[in-house]
Amino acid sequence: MKVYDFKGFPNPARVRIAIAEKGLTSRVEFVQVDLPGGAHRTPEFLAKNPSGAVPVLELDDGTTISECTAITEYLDHLDGEPTLTGRTGKERAIIHMMQRRTEVELMDALGTYFHHATPGLGEKIELYQNREWGERSLKRGIAGLHYLNQVLSGQPYLAGDSFSMVDITAFAGLSLADFLKIEVPETLTNLKDWRARVGARPSVAAA
Repeated sequence: MKVYDFKGFPNPARVRIAIAEKGLTSRVEFVQVDLPGGAHRTPEFLAKNPSGAVPVLELDDGTTISECTAITEYLDHLDGEPTLTGRTGKERAIIHMMQRRTEVELMDALGTYFHHATPGLGEKIELYQNREWGERSLKRGIAGLHYLNQVLSGQPYLAGDSFSMVDITAFAGLSLADFLKIEVPETLTNLKDWRARVGARPSVAAA
């Protein structure tokens, strides 16, 4: 398998953590895509993912899978523990619900702020920016931090009692917040404690 990504960016980190959690690192070849240089907009890359985003998983038969959730679903069904996407219908439903909320209210919100209210990837890549929308998205992202803190008030992980892909997504979102110099309020103690526990996992260090 190949994974096309750009190491250090939040979405590629999500897939790298999932790969490490599943013990699949030795089975994956990572191919760096020069995002600042615009390599994700070439015809060759767009043939793999028309949205021009990383990461993209390419299977040995040439099949390409994009979107972090879809890639994690595939990896989770290969073999091994832990299960990142749930075992029962109820677990899977809750994980996917929280995954969507975490993407929209944290990852996407902060990503929009990055691309619209900061220099982003540079003027050659950021061809359209709406600063007002970016600033509004920042407020949504901060509200998302408060929401996740509330969820963690009654359970150890964001989708319940077990570590899942939701925790991977939220951890990557907080890493993006760090990059953007957005501080997690000191009052969000549940979120801070959770982050310390997740950050201690070997998969996170490997990614």
